Amino acid sequence: MLLVFAGALVIGLTLGMLGSGGSAITVPVLIYVVGHGTKESMTESMAIVGLISIAAAIPYARAHQIDWRSVWYFGVPGMLGTFVGAWFGGNSAAALQLVVFGVVLIAAAASMIRRPKVESETAPDADSRSPLWKIILEGTAVGVVTGFVGVGGGFLIVPALVVLGKLPMRLAIGTSLVIIAIKAAVGFAKYEHYLWHHNLSVDVQTVLVFTIVGVAGSILGRQINRCMNQLVLRRVFAAFLVLLGCFMIIREGSQLWMRTASTSHVGHILATSESEST
Repeated sequence: MLLVFAGALVIGLTLGMLGSGGSAITVPVLIYVVGHGTKESMTESMAIVGLISIAAAIPYARAHQIDWRSVWYFGVPGMLGTFVGAWFGGNSAAALQLVVFGVVLIAAAASMIRRPKVESETAPDADSRSPLWKIILEGTAVGVVTGFVGVGGGFLIVPALVVLGKLPMRLAIGTSLVIIAIKAAVGFAKYEHYLWHHNLSVDVQTVLVFTIVGVAGSILGRQINRCMNQLVLRRVFAAFLVLLGCFMIIREGSQLWMRTASTSHVGHILATSESEST
């Protein structure tokens, strides 16, 4: 139980401090520590991260650190993408989802590392942003990917807001929290529909415990965010994604390879037996 509380606290810290990464921790904790199934964990993750994101976004909204234009043009198309991605995720192997999850984490980290530090703390002028169609397309694509792997997607949303929206890091964090909450609601609804059809369900008590402890962690994370340099935030964010991504790829990729090899071996034996009998 101590590990569960510690995991929930770290989820809140990452959401409050970095505006993302909470679901990246939630899914592994629910699978490897709590012992829930992959599909159930992804559904619970959507609920937990969505609720924590709402609480974590309130201080950013009060400080006017949310770009509502980006919420509209990036977040709304992302809802449709999340629905489509969650549909594909529900019909895919769990190990494959987690391997894709790891690859996406590393790609997101690379996009943050190669971008220069943004000095401004205010929203950019409309002329300095990427074309509107590109922001909408990116929001949809991010929604598909995050819906497929069953996460809120802040680790992709924050880099996209910084790169395409030209938002400073803190403004991107506050904006991402609102977008995460919107997309998580859609993803939860779709995955819950999948669970219902397969006679599975989420553990409401787990969701409540993770949410309450996570909200407390997000408040502390917000205070840490105020004291940190923006360049340090970017480096911490990127390092976190790389480490977690490598872990997921190695662990789940090896299991996926073993299952594939085992299936191929069985198929070869059956084919040999049939040829010998004829």
